[in-house]
Amino acid sequence: LALAVLLGLCLAASATFRNPANLMNIARQVSYSGIIALGMTLVIAGGGIDLSAGSLVACSGIFALEAMRRCASLPAGVQLAVMLATALLCGVAGGAVNGALVNWGRIPPFIATLGTLSIFRSLAVYQADAGLIMVDNAWLDRLCGGWTPVVVLLVVAGALAHLLRNTPLGWRICAVGASERAAAYAAVSVRRVRFMTYAIIGGLCGASAFLLAGRLSSISSTGSGANYELDAIAAVIIGGTPMTGGRASVWGTLAGVFILGIIANVLDLWSISANLQGTVKGLVIILAVLIQFQKRRERAG
Repeated sequence: LALAVLLGLCLAASATFRNPANLMNIARQVSYSGIIALGMTLVIAGGGIDLSAGSLVACSGIFALEAMRRCASLPAGVQLAVMLATALLCGVAGGAVNGALVNWGRIPPFIATLGTLSIFRSLAVYQADAGLIMVDNAWLDRLCGGWTPVVVLLVVAGALAHLLRNTPLGWRICAVGASERAAAYAAVSVRRVRFMTYAIIGGLCGASAFLLAGRLSSISSTGSGANYELDAIAAVIIGGTPMTGGRASVWGTLAGVFILGIIANVLDLWSISANLQGTVKGLVIILAVLIQFQKRRERAG
């Protein structure tokens, strides 16, 4: 409802906003962090959090493009397969590291992923000598640009919504987030379930890195993926998934992704400094959390 109201107001107020090219640009721009936000929904629903997602995007993209560059003499299809496989493997491996630290290392999720945030970013910076990794493949932009990231975003949303609603893993994730002890009494492997959420978001970070690197034919070791984890967490909160876990709304997160994208686009159209856009985003997050707390108090009362 909030997304529909916001979209209606913007369409009525600005001819530039109504431009199809601008609407497509919004959808494409939010897709990269949106894919991560969908994975973050599972992590938060399971009682965790992942602050390393943006750095893992950069790390996965750097190694994926480096692998592609090293097989430049091979056919295009082979190059593409190598790039995709490397991005996904790096992402899943990074997610698995986070999951292992949280579940078997018994490190609080905030601390564990704060540490890997620095590790993944430093690996990307080291591999790229604090610069860019670039490839010269025009066909890569045609494949990964346009509507491709938007389609991937919607497919991932549908798949995760099905997982949460119709599979044992889905209800186990929410059960673990609601109460680890109750889930354990119900014979749910708490560590394994929570590990899976980190592996899934890791794989989605790899997918986002592949699409981003493919569209740009480059990845910045210092700038790519920056603040993606914050955008993802914000979208999850705005979408109605509580930070305390136990419940999840994939479609709510998707709406949150587009709400943030529309707000950022409108601020750009109004020529508001990019340095102030974070303030607006922060206020939206605080408002969403306050609304969550108010609803919880009403249900408790």
